[in-house]
Amino acid sequence: MLGKLGDRPLGAKDADAVGRALDVDPVASCMVAARVEAYGLSPRFLGGELWTNSNPGSSLAFSGANLMPLIGGLADLDLFAGRAVDGPRVCSSVVGSADLVLPLWDRLAPEWGPPREIRDDQPLLALNGYPTIATDPAVGLVTMADLDAYFPAAVEMFIGEVGVDPCAGDGGRSYRRRLAALISARRVFARFEGERVVFKAEIGSMSRKAGQIQGVWVDPEFRGRGLGAVGTAAVAAAIARQGRIASLYVNAFNTAARRTYEQVGFREVGTFATVLID
Repeated sequence: MLGKLGDRPLGAKDADAVGRALDVDPVASCMVAARVEAYGLSPRFLGGELWTNSNPGSSLAFSGANLMPLIGGLADLDLFAGRAVDGPRVCSSVVGSADLVLPLWDRLAPEWGPPREIRDDQPLLALNGYPTIATDPAVGLVTMADLDAYFPAAVEMFIGEVGVDPCAGDGGRSYRRRLAALISARRVFARFEGERVVFKAEIGSMSRKAGQIQGVWVDPEFRGRGLGAVGTAAVAAAIARQGRIASLYVNAFNTAARRTYEQVGFREVGTFATVLID
C-alpha cells in the first residue's frame, strides 16, 4: 500500500500536492519526479511507494530500488526508517540530500548495516542554461545498432563507479535492458572512434524541469585530452535545448571530475549522500 496521508492512502487526489512538493527543489527531486510524471502514484507502475507522515509538502520519501528521503524532519525520518525495516528490504542504496540520508541511515544501520560503502559528500551540481564551453560535435545519440559496442564501456564504467559487476547474476541481461530503454528514449550519448567508445554518458532521469546526467566515462587511453568536458557539455546542451536544467552529482574526492564539470559551467546547489548496501 502507498504511504499514508493522515488516515488514508496516497492516491490520484494527492497528485497535485506531490507535484508541488517535488517542484520545490526540482534538481534534488529529479529522479523521483521523473517517475511520478511518467507513471503517476500507483506503486504498480511507479516501481515503488511514496511515503508521507502528514502531508507531501512537509514529509515525503520514495521507496523502490533506491530509498530516497525527499522532505522531512526527525519524526518523519523515524517513520520512514520504521516502514523500511518493517518488511523485506527492496533497495540497494539510500540516496538523496545528505542532511536527510545520513540521519536516516543512522536509524536503519542497526537492521541493515554494515553498509558496503558510505559516500557522505557528493556535491549536487546544476547548469541552468547552456554550457560555458564548446561542445564536442562528435558526441551523438547512441542507437540500438550501437548497443553491442556501447555495452562493454557501460559495464566498465558501472564497475568503476558502483563497485559491482552489473553482469553478475543474470549475465548482464537486466542492465542491457535498462540501457536499451534509455537508448530508445534518446538519452544515451557517446563519441566513437571506429567501433570504440571513447566517451559516454546517459541522462538517467528526465523530469519536466531537470535532466540528471549519469555514467560519465572516458576511455582510460583517451583521458587527459579534454574529452570529458566537451562531451559532458554536449549532453548538458541537449538537456538545455529541451528547456530543462542539467544536473549531476559527483563524489567530493573526485577533484578531476569536479574541475571538468566546473569548466562546463556546473555549479554546486546542494550535497547528496549515498549509502550502498550489500
